[in-house]
This record gives sequence, C-alpha cells and structure tokens, in this order.
Amino acid sequence: MNSRLWIKEIKPINIDGGYIIDGFPSVGFTSAIASESLMHGNNYDLVGFVDSQDFPAVSILKDGVPSYATRIYVNSNLKVGVFSSFLTVNEIHHRSIAKMMLLWAKKHKCSLVVSSSPMRLSPEDKKQVIAAGSTPEAREKIKQAGMLVLQSGTIPGIPGELLNQGMLYNQNVIVILIDVNESGPDFDSSVDLCMTLSKILPGVSCDLSMMRKQAQEAEKHIKQTEKETRAIRDSMYG
Repeated sequence: MNSRLWIKEIKPINIDGGYIIDGFPSVGFTSAIASESLMHGNNYDLVGFVDSQDFPAVSILKDGVPSYATRIYVNSNLKVGVFSSFLTVNEIHHRSIAKMMLLWAKKHKCSLVVSSSPMRLSPEDKKQVIAAGSTPEAREKIKQAGMLVLQSGTIPGIPGELLNQGMLYNQNVIVILIDVNESGPDFDSSVDLCMTLSKILPGVSCDLSMMRKQAQEAEKHIKQTEKETRAIRDSMYG
C-alpha cells in the first residue's frame, strides 16, 4: 500500500465472502451521497478510517463526535463494507485509492467491489441499467441482475482504476453507470444508484420514502465539506 495512504481499523471486522461499496467522490458526488444514504438507520458500524499525509486536515462531527472525513463502515449481518468519503480526492491519488480498496477487499476475503461512474446516456440507454465488470464472473453477475454489460466506453477516476486492477488481479469489480443530469441535483441520481445497488447486493434495500430526504441531507453535508476544504487542498497541491 502507498506509504502516504493508510487504513486504521478500530474494530474487529468479519465480512468474509461479502461486498464493498466504493463511496469516494472521484467523479462527481453521486457515489458519496448514495453510500451515505444507504447506511442511514441500517446498522452500519464505524470500523476504520482512511487517511493520508496529502489529505486536508479536517474533522467531521456527527452527534458531537469527531471523525475523519474518510471512513469505513460495516454491516456485519449483510457482510457489506462501505468506504464513505466527504473529500474529493486529487486525481494523483486515484490509482492508490483503488489499489488500497482492492487490497483491503482481499484481506477481508470479500467477493465483490461495487463502484459507480457518471455517464451521459442516450434516451434509449436510459431504459435499462448498464454496468461494467472486471472479470467474466462480475459480468455474469451484471446479467443475472437484469442489467446490460457495457461493451465499449471510457470510465475515468477511481472506478476506472478499480476495473483495471480487478482485471489484472482477477478480483470482481462492478461499476454501475449512472446517468447524471448536469442541471439537476446530485441526490436524484444517488437515489437511482441506491436502487441499483439493492439489485446486486443481497439483503441491501432502499426505502424510497426516506431515501430522497436522506440523499438531500447527505448532498448538503458533502458539498459543504468540499467547499470548506477546497482552500486547504488548493494550497497543498499548489
């Protein structure tokens, strides 16, 4: 693992055979908002943090308790781990973060990593969910969930590197393509992503009556953190 990027686990973790959700906002905020919304009220425990010498120094307080901006949560019953981040990480770290997640997945014997990426879809493509898979097994999971497998396209950022590294080292990665309306709020596409995740991950469910409100709140907090850390990050990266 990159010496400038590390994970600190604070609780025992047992998600053998389970799944990891990538909640880093590397390309837009949809994945970060969706992962926060998905965990709301669903028995996810804080089990660790991700930190780096290159991350802005910032503390996120929730119910009066300080925390790092990038955290790892686990639902032991569902065997689901979530990397949740309020930081928009500089692109020079995208490869390292993808490798870090896959190494952590391997360490904890997880069977699948799920990420997402925004893509402008044609009206025809919007009729069905499209996803990319790193391995034949991952692509078969996409088909079994009733989705289309992406045959050609470009996926940037952390999701793209997850696919590349998953292909090289035979780890299952699925990247869900989310149609993003640039004139609309991010929480709309986040609700769509949450519903899609529930099709792929056994036991994961979304309460639509609550999801929209949760996504709106998550978007507000994530974008506020982005605004407050931008000046620090810009001075660090020059």
